[in-house]
Amino acid sequence: MVVLENHNADAIIGAPDAPYLTSLADQGAVFTNAHAITHPSQPNYLALFSGDTQGITDDSCPHSSAAANLGSELTAAQLSFAGYSEDLPGTGYTGCFPGQYDRNHAPWVDFTNLPGSVNLPYTQFPPDPERLPTLSFVIPNLCHDMHNCDVATGDSWLHTNIAGYLAWARAHNSMLVITFDESDDSPSNRIATMVLGPMVVAGQYGEYVDHYRMLRTLEQMYRLPALGHSAQTAPVTDVWTH
Repeated sequence: MVVLENHNADAIIGAPDAPYLTSLADQGAVFTNAHAITHPSQPNYLALFSGDTQGITDDSCPHSSAAANLGSELTAAQLSFAGYSEDLPGTGYTGCFPGQYDRNHAPWVDFTNLPGSVNLPYTQFPPDPERLPTLSFVIPNLCHDMHNCDVATGDSWLHTNIAGYLAWARAHNSMLVITFDESDDSPSNRIATMVLGPMVVAGQYGEYVDHYRMLRTLEQMYRLPALGHSAQTAPVTDVWTH
């Protein structure tokens, strides 16, 4: 799963500055009625990762929680998890805002039931995707996630860094999810969200999807307990080939 930043859906899919993301949308399942939970950024990452905003309503840092989350549930099921953050100074680093890294975009750092070893610099993303954990998050830096830089810059970074994994995924029954933390402060908070892989039926899907429903879908895939508000929604079931 790749999480990008702060753009409305119509500024991404079909936009002239996002040719790569637009091409991916043509190849995968696109949720045209996808929404973030709230504003600003940090609560959305927590919602996606743990099924709850954990009482956080702003982008302050640091925070700490012992609540169950996607990483801890995968571990309990003897599956593996890692978050790869671009410009993270080192494995297990817990600082907030050094350079272009932003801890608010790496929610696993906030949870005391996860070891520091799951918090990895993007430089450790394996060249051979066979070595990836069961489920991974990729968090570009503040420029490449489109927070501080323009859409074209982020789109180009994705093409350079994700295209190789996607080609591998199509041959190895793996899946790529691309979503955004939130829109650009719009009340509707509609975001671009898509899934790609050999198990996906390409097309546009108009059903309501938010971060809680995306989490519920991942939980269903790995037969994990439904966390927090994800228990109040159903997993996505209509985009799969089997």
